[in-house]
Amino acid sequence: MKTYTHLVFDIDGTLLKLGCKELSPNTLGALQQLQRSGILLCMATGRSYPAIPHFDGIKFDIYLTFNGSYVVSHNRVIRKEPLHHDDVACIVRNLKQMNRAIAISNTNSVVTNGTDPELEQYFSFGSSKLIIADNFDELCNGDVFQIMCSCRKEEYSKILEGTTNTQITAWWDKAADIIPLSGGKGAAVADVLKYFGFSKDEAIAFGDGINDIEMLQAVGTGVAMGNAKAAVKEMADEICESVEDDGVFTYCQARNFFRE
Repeated sequence: MKTYTHLVFDIDGTLLKLGCKELSPNTLGALQQLQRSGILLCMATGRSYPAIPHFDGIKFDIYLTFNGSYVVSHNRVIRKEPLHHDDVACIVRNLKQMNRAIAISNTNSVVTNGTDPELEQYFSFGSSKLIIADNFDELCNGDVFQIMCSCRKEEYSKILEGTTNTQITAWWDKAADIIPLSGGKGAAVADVLKYFGFSKDEAIAFGDGINDIEMLQAVGTGVAMGNAKAAVKEMADEICESVEDDGVFTYCQARNFFRE
């Protein structure tokens, strides 16, 4: 049996049921036992740094946020990749021409210049609400790590038109996260492993969304949740039970990861 030193978890749809704020008792217990075994726990999420969930009874060793554009370990920043300012201005201009509400994220807040039903729903999956900022345009001039909007896949090229260092990642088909070309969960996980001196084979990752695929490919063993998208399951090394059935807990228990 392989010995792992590093476990990476998506949050929504992997550790948390969509719309929930608390870990199930089994999942919380699994994370606690893994950490007691000396395994480093990494939270890898598309959520912004200010919106990462904190749970009673467990504190992750690494927080990989903004789909990998900002990574922190024990209050130390180990990866920081904001969008280029020219690209932010271009995307905001494109989305305004498309009459779309725009959400931007920095390390202190997540704000919008308006709202629409699908963007509200997108935020609700993470139990968050939209905050409309009067100084939205001013905040766009600072560091922006991620831009979010409601859209369809066929609109991606129009949203990114005129940019040079951006990409779109998405786990829901009605909205998208716009991040730096150097971003993404896969690139960030690779940087985390390098930072801690771990090999790819020492890491295992769990995910359910399309934006998790590159993360599952960046580790030795990529595990798709039972509730994952078909494309995620197709490329995963293994598939566990769904988040509804405590998939992370049952997978780790079956493989005797809980060594004291």
